[in-house]
Amino acid sequence: MHMESKDVIKKLKFLSSKEVLESHARFGDTGKNKLGVATPDIRNLAKEIGKNHTLALDLWKTNIHEARALATMIDHPQHVTEEQMEEWAKDFDGWGICDHACGLFANTPFAYRKAVEWTSREMEYEKRAGFALMAYLAVHDKKADDKRLLKFLPIIKQHANDDRNFVKKAVNWALREIGKRNSALNKAAIETAHEINQMKSAEKWIASDAIRELQSDAVQKRVKAKS
Repeated sequence: MHMESKDVIKKLKFLSSKEVLESHARFGDTGKNKLGVATPDIRNLAKEIGKNHTLALDLWKTNIHEARALATMIDHPQHVTEEQMEEWAKDFDGWGICDHACGLFANTPFAYRKAVEWTSREMEYEKRAGFALMAYLAVHDKKADDKRLLKFLPIIKQHANDDRNFVKKAVNWALREIGKRNSALNKAAIETAHEINQMKSAEKWIASDAIRELQSDAVQKRVKAKS
């Protein structure tokens, strides 16, 4: 379906509501220039439009939160460049748009490199993006061998002292997703969590929350079934 960015913005405005804006605020998703469109509505619009790299780039330039979320859903990962990833990452102004973009970026050839690079960034949402990428790769890159994901664990440990809310939540998320992949990674992730607990400067919640989930009966049953 062919649409110009101005037509898409009209559609998004039509779908907007005050209630959605209020719910975003409740979940602490900052982000500027929000219209207040529910994610399922944005996903439906993305299906209607189909993949369109040029339109995705145009929508991102509008600086409207929902247009950017839609851009992450219609862009084609094979057309995404490293330069584009860097440009978009600098625009992240909330966890919602950061995570939407990482869902796209995880399917690019640059994902593993950027996951490592971005964890060293100073800006809260750029740094979050590194750990969000790790989480997405652990879940969605079915072909990845354990070695690729094991390399993330020392980085997770290294940054477990960042007390910023949306960084520490993403550090925890990455640790949990790696640990839910199979028995060997489960064991390694639990070990990393215990090591984090021993660190004086660490955010202990990152480790305790991960241990609780990774040692739970439900997760243990699932990883044993996969092994």
